[in-house]
Amino acid sequence: MGRPVTLFTGQWADMPLENLARKAREFGYHGLELACWGDHFEVDKAISDDSYCATKRDLLEQHDLMVHAISCHLVGQAVCDRVDERHKAILPAYIWGDGDPEGVRQRAAEEVKQTARAAKKLGVSVVNGFTGSSIWHLLYSFPPVPESMIEAGFQDFADRWNPILDVFAESGVRFALEVHPTEIAFDIITAERALEAVDHREEFGFNFDPSHLHWQGVDPVEFIRTFPDRIYHVHIKDAVVLLNGKGGILASHLNFGDPRRGWDFRSPGRGGVDFEEIIRALNEIGYSGPLSVEWEDCGMDREHGATEACEFVQNIDFAPSNVQFDSAFDKEE
Repeated sequence: MGRPVTLFTGQWADMPLENLARKAREFGYHGLELACWGDHFEVDKAISDDSYCATKRDLLEQHDLMVHAISCHLVGQAVCDRVDERHKAILPAYIWGDGDPEGVRQRAAEEVKQTARAAKKLGVSVVNGFTGSSIWHLLYSFPPVPESMIEAGFQDFADRWNPILDVFAESGVRFALEVHPTEIAFDIITAERALEAVDHREEFGFNFDPSHLHWQGVDPVEFIRTFPDRIYHVHIKDAVVLLNGKGGILASHLNFGDPRRGWDFRSPGRGGVDFEEIIRALNEIGYSGPLSVEWEDCGMDREHGATEACEFVQNIDFAPSNVQFDSAFDKEE
């Protein structure tokens, strides 16, 4: 068997984990990447109940499933964000509290620290997630944005995340940022700057997701080659550019699934991402971790899509060669 093919459960959090585990095995997956919402992995319970993690593992083992990573995207988003009413819908009530933005950010930071500790109890070494960003709203430089404001945003990221990463270091767990619009890092240049902001500490790396790079015009393969020692986890997710001369790449304030958008997500293999070259690049850097399907496609039934995606990933993955194809012609003198 090649790399394990797992399913990220974030888009399935409306379904009890027991039901999803059964379906995932029927779909053909080797494991699950557990989202820290719904009943899939509850950080507060993992910390307070010593039997919680063992119970989760037992449930997965009953369905012959592994777990290599957990994901705290929603709470992580609030650590650096300019918090507003949108965040209330994605955060646990005990994190939202009275909604005071700085209080939310501080409680979110403490929850991510607890997530590192919970990951250790579960026996996984990677937590995927978001960081949020205090400067995403400054993306377009008008009114003109002085460089000092951007520098302050990266410093804010470092100030808020270094204490979190200290706990990751203590726990022997790594945080993998999914480079993504609305995060402190959303392309190669900002990812390099984020690494510099935290002094390239080993606890901070990336959950490589090509879909968010593709529609921006960033080459996913170049991302892998730029950060060969920082790819801590991989999402398999596809996207398609749909520019028709009416709207642009910024998507015109239209939600996912609207055919007027300039881009959208697709089931793996049905968009524009070149997964062949991605697998070759992952082989070049020696990545042997899971290929985790993050399934999002508003135009397709999700159970059909998840099944098709699992087969697709298994078909595109291959081990690197340890010989040159023409080595048979080499002769020792």
